[in-house]
Amino acid sequence: MTSESSFINLLRGFATDPAARGLLDDAAVIDIGDAALIITHDMMTEGVHFRSNANPADVAWKLLATNLSDLAAKGAAPIGVLLGFMLGDDAWDRAFAAGLEKALAHYKVALLGGDTVANRGDKRAFGLTALGMATHRPVPSRSGAQIDDILYVTGTLGDALAGFELIDAGFDEVGSLANAFNRPVARVADGHALAPIVTAMMDVSDGLLLDAERLASASGVGIEIDLACVPLSPLYINYRTDSLESRMQAASWGDDYQLLFTASPETAVPLAATAIGHVVSGGGLALKHDGNPIKLPPTLGYQHH
Repeated sequence: MTSESSFINLLRGFATDPAARGLLDDAAVIDIGDAALIITHDMMTEGVHFRSNANPADVAWKLLATNLSDLAAKGAAPIGVLLGFMLGDDAWDRAFAAGLEKALAHYKVALLGGDTVANRGDKRAFGLTALGMATHRPVPSRSGAQIDDILYVTGTLGDALAGFELIDAGFDEVGSLANAFNRPVARVADGHALAPIVTAMMDVSDGLLLDAERLASASGVGIEIDLACVPLSPLYINYRTDSLESRMQAASWGDDYQLLFTASPETAVPLAATAIGHVVSGGGLALKHDGNPIKLPPTLGYQHH
């Protein structure tokens, strides 16, 4: 099977329109006069992104939230979405539709259209295209980080990992940990507030370490992260303890959908965020723990293979 990175590299050879941003970013940015249209598309597949016995309403919520998270990383105001839906069991489909309606109402986003197809296989897949308008120009990208910038992340990491493991072990009622996995929150308002002050920004979907490496690569810089600074919730610490191994797993699992961004040391950050590292010369990712260098894990995050 072709790896995700290899296939994207193939596409980069002909995705040469400036709006594509070299396929290095979270979304396409189309300039229209003084405005900018932001377009993103994400998919979810049964057995990869959600279990066969998952609540259809949770699947609908997550499909919407993951796309809106990409808009948040651009500081965009959502306009609406287009749904690509694979038909299946009638009751499941109705529950999905009801869940999507509630999720759209929560985020005040319109369903504008899409397409449906029949399911001829065992697994189902769904896609969503989200449209938004930039709230600030220039639109934040992954490629603007500067040497000596501070690296920040919003919220906490690892709760989705803990929720996934607890659900997988048969604990259906695990409160906010389950919600962190099943119903992530797109940080749309945070994106609006951060867009004017960041030098680079993206959401954390595939793991903090992998996404930080992607930001570093897009910006042509290096990034150093101190795992001791990575923010963990009390619920996560209570479940997994606050150890180096636990922090490494929280930083490399993914599904957090927090915003990862860089800003000048002189910049006042307008919301609660944690400084977890800084931008350095060179390239790639380096890790520390309490200031002491440590090795990178074999896997930095989730990649499709």
